[in-house]
Parts: sequence; structure tokens; C-alpha cells
Amino acid sequence: MVTIENQEQYLQSIKKIKQVEDKTQKEIDNYKKEFEIKIKKLELDLETAIIDAKAKGEKLVDTSIEKAREIANNETSKFIEDAKTKAENIVSEIHAQNNQKIIDILLKGVK
Repeated sequence: MVTIENQEQYLQSIKKIKQVEDKTQKEIDNYKKEFEIKIKKLELDLETAIIDAKAKGEKLVDTSIEKAREIANNETSKFIEDAKTKAENIVSEIHAQNNQKIIDILLKGVK
């Protein structure tokens, strides 16, 4: 036969089990909240890192384009200067040849 004392012990055991379950569930919930906060922080950190990396990448591309543009402009300027110099040399040669022809024609006319 079950005595009242045994019933009380049984009820006390069940209450203790329930208390332990509640405490354990509360700890689980607290850990869950803590990890959710950590996950959100990691997601924000990751998003910030992605935005920073994108900005740095865009800046690097812009810088590379500007450097390439400067190099191209410098090379173009050098090419144009070389072409001008060569053209002036050719014109000088042609003028010298023409001058010689004119002198030869004038000298023939004097003879």
C-alpha cells in the first residue's frame, strides 16, 4: 500500500524534476539567445567586411584605371613629340633639298 509519506516523496521528486527541467530549459534558452546574438554580430561583421572589401576593390580599380590613363597619356605625348621631331627633320631635309635645287637652277641661269 502506498502511504502518504511515499506519495509526498513522489510529489517532491516530481517537483524537483520539474524544477531541474525548468532550470535546464532556461539555460538552454539563454544559450540560444546568446548564440543568436553572436550569429547576428558575425553576420553584421561579415556584411561590413564585404562592404569594405567592395569599396577597397572599387578604389583599387579606379586607381588602376587612373594610372593606366596617365601611362597612356604619357606614351601618347612621347609618340606625338617623336612624330613632330621626325616631321620637322623631314621638312628640314625637304627644304634643304629644295633650296639646293633652287640654287642649282639659279646657278644654271647665271652660267
